[in-house]
Amino acid sequence: MDTSRFWKMIEDTRAQVSDPTGDAVPDRLTASLAALPPAEIAAAERVFWDLMAASYRNPLWAAAYLINGGCSDDLFDYFRGWLISQGREVFERAVADPDTLAELPVVRAAAENGEDLECEEMLGVARRAHVAATGAEPPAGSFTVRYPELDPEWNFDFDDVAEMTRRLPRLAALYLAPIGR
Repeated sequence: MDTSRFWKMIEDTRAQVSDPTGDAVPDRLTASLAALPPAEIAAAERVFWDLMAASYRNPLWAAAYLINGGCSDDLFDYFRGWLISQGREVFERAVADPDTLAELPVVRAAAENGEDLECEEMLGVARRAHVAATGAEPPAGSFTVRYPELDPEWNFDFDDVAEMTRRLPRLAALYLAPIGR
């Protein structure tokens, strides 16, 4: 399982579910992965956590903070799980420029409806698939996650409306102006 094949599985999964914005993607992806040999499931888990590490960036955290009205460490993980479930194109654009999230209909709808964008279920897809396929938990230490250092230039108070508006103007327009923060 390489990154391209993992993304193909995400795209195929999104095409197979009626609502690709909810938990249907991780549920269907779990079933698809469970049909693979255990070594492929483990490789998919490594790819997933490599993507989580690649998206561990302060600008994206600031975007998640705006979108979800706050964002702890755990909630940032759940937000990035949601982001991965949106597919490669959305993921790569958002990691490169988190303000592009404001263009997505799902983000615009979430802003209008006051909904959070997170998918905790994505974090355990490979583990659940391994259990379904083998009846056992994945082997301990089958992968490691090394998060990069966060960008110190983005180390500011995410409640600073002026700074968030300057750095993420499109998201700020969606999430700050309508509720008067």
